[in-house]
Amino acid sequence: MTDVIVAGGGPVGLLLASELKLAGADPLVLESAPDGAARRARSLGLRGVNGRTTQSLAMRDLLGPLAEAQEAVFAAMGELPGGRDAPEVLLRLVREGRARGHFGGLPLLKEAGEGGGATPNYLMKQHALEQILADRARELGVRIEHGWTVADVVDDGESVTVVADDGRTERAAYLVGCDGGRSVVRRKTGIEFPGTDATMTGRTVVAELADPDSLTSSVRAPGGLVNLSMVRGEIATIEFDGGPADRDALFTAEELIGSLRRVTGRDIAVKRVEAGIRYSDNTRQAATYRKGRVLLAGDAAHVHSPIGGQGLNLGMQDAMNLGWKLGLVVRGIAPESLLDTYHAERHPVGARVLRNTRAQVALMRPGPQIEALREVMSETLAIPVVRDKFIAMVNGVDIDYAPDAHPRVGRFLPGPVPEVRDGKALLLSDDDEILATARGFDDRVRVTGAHPDVAGLLVRPDGYVAWATSEAGTDGLAEALSTWFGAPAAVPVAG
Repeated sequence: MTDVIVAGGGPVGLLLASELKLAGADPLVLESAPDGAARRARSLGLRGVNGRTTQSLAMRDLLGPLAEAQEAVFAAMGELPGGRDAPEVLLRLVREGRARGHFGGLPLLKEAGEGGGATPNYLMKQHALEQILADRARELGVRIEHGWTVADVVDDGESVTVVADDGRTERAAYLVGCDGGRSVVRRKTGIEFPGTDATMTGRTVVAELADPDSLTSSVRAPGGLVNLSMVRGEIATIEFDGGPADRDALFTAEELIGSLRRVTGRDIAVKRVEAGIRYSDNTRQAATYRKGRVLLAGDAAHVHSPIGGQGLNLGMQDAMNLGWKLGLVVRGIAPESLLDTYHAERHPVGARVLRNTRAQVALMRPGPQIEALREVMSETLAIPVVRDKFIAMVNGVDIDYAPDAHPRVGRFLPGPVPEVRDGKALLLSDDDEILATARGFDDRVRVTGAHPDVAGLLVRPDGYVAWATSEAGTDGLAEALSTWFGAPAAVPVAG
């Protein structure tokens, strides 16, 4: 029996396992793909690591590998058909910290000279991100087993047994389903997954055209959209046709030819297709992120259109929120009720992302009314305060877990992001009374120097402020420590 089984070895599962390990738990990752190469085959298109996730990974000293993965992508891009230099332009915008994503295809760019601040974005292939997170997990001693497909889940109230499709079993105190939108863990646990059905089919294909110049630019047409990816050889189409009939069917050149014909109205010859994926705007959210000893994170808890690139980051933020909490609970340090804060904090955040991705799909639809709306939206996004609100939304940096508390509480640590490789909480203060109140939490809370703006800040392992005081004093600190980090350890009496 282990502490926590993590079903799914994608970015969410790997990050969660590392956070559990830092919190003192013993996680076991069970991944269905037989090896990393199998997951690599699914990694089409670019993935954006947004502002808040960048801050989270900066806390764990992972920005260096992220930057290397991004540079590798840009180095392999080359020139696009028609002589366009879009990769170089995008690379410059990213390096300057100006590129902050898009909303329904409308770019969210900082003006020249504004700079990027503390929340840049990174672009990379998903398999590169997975490799970075797998390397860190293994460095921490996380066990990862491949070729393990979950077929059943049994929660007996004292532990959870996971059954593989070949009859093997593993048992743990808790199970976290990070096994994607068609989560077996969610279905077997009986957690409802309400939402809306697909209205569109997206395709991203690695293909060679007979005439590379037959497609030289992105197209918005009555039949849908065609986009030439920043990644050489990749073509993306979107049709608003009610969703794909079979997402897992073998992708053929005939399918791509048909999609291009329906969107552009032209016959575009395709010499060969190497690989392809399908996606939709099926939008659903788990009714609860926890049922008994089973929890959900990532796409197992919420699915939506990938337009805007928020799904990966939403899931990784689930992992940052849950890992330290579950780690303290399985160690017996914090009460089980701490796990209830995971759903309470993350479910509303997921609901907001589902709302804005639905809005983005609506904004992507063809038609003269939508074109007029896009023009109005473009003019609106040119207003700096509006643009910054949208940037904050799609980058997840506007989250406030405690809107009625001290202005700092519930929000991410202000100022430069500290490096916290050991995953501990932080107490930023040099006040003797504040430091004395935190005695007994040394194994969970690291004391650092004072923050320049406030007398004291207690920062959770995920970077969010749990307690703050603007002036000297400890009101509420003892309660915050016990609420988030359990009972203090016995403190030896001097003499």
